[in-house]
Amino acid sequence: MVNRIVVGAHYGLRDWLAQRVTAVIIGLYTFLSIGLLLTGPKIDFATWRLLFTPQWMKFATLLFLFSVFVHAWIGVRDIVMDYIKPTGLRLALYSVFIVALIVYAAWSVRILWGL
Repeated sequence: MVNRIVVGAHYGLRDWLAQRVTAVIIGLYTFLSIGLLLTGPKIDFATWRLLFTPQWMKFATLLFLFSVFVHAWIGVRDIVMDYIKPTGLRLALYSVFIVALIVYAAWSVRILWGL
């Protein structure tokens, strides 16, 4: 019998599930957006702005954006983990991506509630 010692972060199932859940949220929001755009009036700036004034649409958009950020983080982390072997470079890339995603998240909130 082989006695296997498991080491590492054990992200497997949690990240797999997070990828699937965020993909479903992204898909649902995409269908909602397409439906609203196809059934609504001609899109101009005033209509676009009016589309995002209800609180439910702001929350749906924010949930969509945060889902995109989580989905992107998991994907980027897996790619960097698989293909970038030097630890220092990997840590530097992780830091850049994390800071960028946090800035994007803060900027998203600012845009949605700044309307």
